[in-house]
Amino acid sequence: MSTPMPSDRESATAAAGSPYLQIRDLTKRFGDFTALKDISLDVYEGEFVVFVGPSGCGKTTLLRAVAGLDIQSAGRIEQAGRDVSALPPAERDFGIVFQSYALFPNLTVRDNVGYGLRSRKTSKAQLTARVDELLHLVGLPDQGGKYPAQLSGGQQQRVALARAIATSPGLLLLDEPLSALDAKVRVHLRHEVKALQHQLGITTIMVTHDQEEALTMADRIVVMNAGIIEQVGTPGDIYSKPASPFVADFIGTMNFLTGTVAGQRSVRVAELELAAESANGLRAGQEVTVCVRPEDVVVGDIGPETPNAFEATIEDMEFLGSFWRARLVPRSADGQPFLADMSANLARRLDAGPGSALRVALPPDRIRVF
Repeated sequence: MSTPMPSDRESATAAAGSPYLQIRDLTKRFGDFTALKDISLDVYEGEFVVFVGPSGCGKTTLLRAVAGLDIQSAGRIEQAGRDVSALPPAERDFGIVFQSYALFPNLTVRDNVGYGLRSRKTSKAQLTARVDELLHLVGLPDQGGKYPAQLSGGQQQRVALARAIATSPGLLLLDEPLSALDAKVRVHLRHEVKALQHQLGITTIMVTHDQEEALTMADRIVVMNAGIIEQVGTPGDIYSKPASPFVADFIGTMNFLTGTVAGQRSVRVAELELAAESANGLRAGQEVTVCVRPEDVVVGDIGPETPNAFEATIEDMEFLGSFWRARLVPRSADGQPFLADMSANLARRLDAGPGSALRVALPPDRIRVF
């Protein structure tokens, strides 16, 4: 099953109507420490929403509040129009996969997957059919008789996922479900998890500290920091239009340059005056932070009409497999160093190396000003 492109996701969200999950003014305190500060968020039916942020930012606390595992100190949570704010976990409609998977070691794979169904007194025939269906769905049709210790980490993760969706919950919660796996397995399974979520159409919230997971899996990303939401948006918006220096720094690699507003839609960085569309509306002379991603720096093949073009010298280069990351210093006085990415082919063609002089440009529409 193919994963929808970002434009499809955005239009699906826009057409979704009323939110499936509504979080309003949520606050969570642990003694004198406030872990969540007046959080408000809407999640729409069928969405895959990812909470991302550094350790201690509140993302897991927010997930646990939605699950009823840590009841909020203030605020309201509604799911499918029902106020679940004070309900215990057993009375909420969700399935959950923890970082440790939390499989029962003394139960077979079949018994683990069917555990929630058995507690609901599902008939034996229905239980057997449902477990068979789920094991086929997660690609483990022949593993039902094994115990968790006999499975790989990736297989255990699939069993935990099958168990979480066995009762057909309206909401699926994933608490860093891939963090215990090695890098190659993680990359493979994140595509499988997203494809399964899309196939089932189940509303899903995942917590991760891994920005790459967030960018590749999410319909929308919620970037959190110090108990607040910094930005909510599609992966494309979060990456290309960060709302704050924190988001710009946390998601991807970003150059941060100190400058001042030179005029309408322009900024000055040392001796360089740069056109910058995002500087519109700022006061002339105001001190700002000018941001541009390394891959947005244009290197080579720059014509006389190219805006924001200038000479720079390569100070150092780092080989990152498919591309080189160069540390450049503008030739102007007091030039601030910045990073630029270039393909391996381009680096060879330009004969680029430490000490080389290059002409580079910073596209006005790719510069963010804070």
